[in-house]
Amino acid sequence: MIRLNRGVAALLAALMLAAPAAANDTVASMGTGGLVFQRTNGIEMRSEDLYVSAREIRVRYRFFNRTDRDIGTLVAFPMPDLLGGIESDVAIEDPLQMPFTTTVNGRRVATNIEQKAVFGDVDHSGLIRGLGLPLSPRGEATQQALATLPRPQIDMLIELGLLEDRSWTEGGVRHLELVPLWTLKTTHYWTQVFPAGRELDVRHRYVPAVGGSVGSVFGDPAMDSGEAGREQAGRYCTNQAFLAGARRMRSRGLHLSETWVDYILTTGANWAEPIGEFRMVVDKGSSRNLMSFCGEGVRRISSTRFEVRRTNFTPSRDLSVLILTGERIND
Repeated sequence: MIRLNRGVAALLAALMLAAPAAANDTVASMGTGGLVFQRTNGIEMRSEDLYVSAREIRVRYRFFNRTDRDIGTLVAFPMPDLLGGIESDVAIEDPLQMPFTTTVNGRRVATNIEQKAVFGDVDHSGLIRGLGLPLSPRGEATQQALATLPRPQIDMLIELGLLEDRSWTEGGVRHLELVPLWTLKTTHYWTQVFPAGRELDVRHRYVPAVGGSVGSVFGDPAMDSGEAGREQAGRYCTNQAFLAGARRMRSRGLHLSETWVDYILTTGANWAEPIGEFRMVVDKGSSRNLMSFCGEGVRRISSTRFEVRRTNFTPSRDLSVLILTGERIND
C-alpha cells in the first residue's frame, strides 16, 4: 500500500494532502476479521485501461469467466492506508471524503465499505470505537474526541502503542497534543456475479486526493543528491534528465512544488492469469511541468501524456507519480 511517511517530509516546511488513490480490483471473501483478499482460478482480467492524473483517475477492466458456471464473489477495491504519526504527510481525514463511482456493464453499482483501525498486525477497531474515537487517526474530530478521554484511557492507549503524548508546557500553560499511531484501512466491496463464458466490463472513476509539498529538494544540488533525493529516486525513478530539468526551472527563478499521485497496481495479480492487455496513460497536466514515475517502455503520446503498454502483465509494484511544478513568486 502507499507509504505515507517520507524522509522528504521532514525537510519541507509545509505539506498538502496526501494521496489516497485507489487500487486494482481483487477477489475477496468475508472472514471473521473482515475482508480477506484471495486469488481466483476461474476469472481472468483480459484487459485494464488506466488513466492517471492529479485531476481524475479512470480505469476500465474486461473480466472473463472462463468456466462453465456462473461465479458469484466479493470484489474488493482497497484504498491506500491512512497512517497516523506526527510525520505522516496527511491532511485528509478519511479516504471516504473522496468518493468514486463504479459501473458494471454500464450500470451504476453501489459499494459497501469496510474500515479497520490497525496497529501492527492487530485490529483495534472495537477498542477505538468503544472509547468513542473515530477510526481515522487524522483530523479535528479525532483530536476533539481524544481531548475528552479520561487520563487512564489515554495511558492505556499509550501502553498499547496506539497513542503518543507529545504535550508540552509553555508559560505555565499545558498544551495537549496526542498523536494517534494506528493505521486506517478502507476497502470498498460489492458482490458480483461473473456469468459463465462471458466478459464483464467494470469501470471506476473518481477524483483523487492528491498529495504534495509547497517546496522541493529537486534542482537544489545540495539536496537532490542527499538522502531525501535518493529516497525520491527509488520511489519515483527520477533520473539525471529529470534533475537537470529541475535545475533549469530553478535557474529561471521558479519556485518548485511537488504533487504526488499514487495507484495500487499489485492487487491485479490476484486473478487467474496475468493481465492480458494492460494500458496506462499518466498525464502531468501541463507541458511546463516535469513528471517522473517507474515504468518500462514509457513513451510520450502528447505534450502532457505518457503511455505504458504491456501484454500478459503481472504488476510487481504499485504506481507512484511525481509531478514537479514551477511558479514565479513575486516578492
